[in-house]
Amino acid sequence: MTDQYPAVDAAALERGPWELRSRSEDAVFRTPTATVRGHTLVYDDADLRAALDRAGVADHLDPGGEGTLVDVAADDTGGFWRFFFATALSFRPPLAPGIGPASMRGPVVRESRESFLEDLRTRGFENVDSGRRQRVRTDTGDRATLTKVTASYPLDGTRLDVEGWIAVWSRGGSFRIAGGVYPTRGLADLLDSLSDAERPEIDPGRYRDDLLGLIRSVE
Repeated sequence: MTDQYPAVDAAALERGPWELRSRSEDAVFRTPTATVRGHTLVYDDADLRAALDRAGVADHLDPGGEGTLVDVAADDTGGFWRFFFATALSFRPPLAPGIGPASMRGPVVRESRESFLEDLRTRGFENVDSGRRQRVRTDTGDRATLTKVTASYPLDGTRLDVEGWIAVWSRGGSFRIAGGVYPTRGLADLLDSLSDAERPEIDPGRYRDDLLGLIRSVE
């Protein structure tokens, strides 16, 4: 892209199929010296959203609430269960001369992770927790800090368990954040009324691989 938004590999998005649900600019968090703003793209699994609607359960699944990293319109949340986001950060005022991204990496990683966890909580997810962290390489060769996230969403008599990942890395004098969430347990029960032809593939392992591939493709 030529604007301030991050770029995501088009071929990886087509394999979703991922549909763009939101483009937003928000104050993600603040440091003692600057406001950190994010230009964010949010995508979700269009096939899964349609299947939940056909199963007649989409109206009962409403992960509402406003977020900073992950935000969609108040009337556009139906089926928002397998999603991916990418954010390009900017500092206002810009970082002073001599203060490079490396000096801000710790606070940015910490605040980005906490903002993502809080976004999930405000949408009604419970047992939100961050797990192991590791370093990975993006497709452009940048070193990213990758954190695993787990949570659950309460439903009548059961719950939907989800797993997610969030990555943060410096690029071009600033930072990129990318991540998402996918169901790991409970989705098959929600789609039980659909025929085999109507039901999308449900494979948490593939969901994980797709998400990590998208994260690595962000520029």
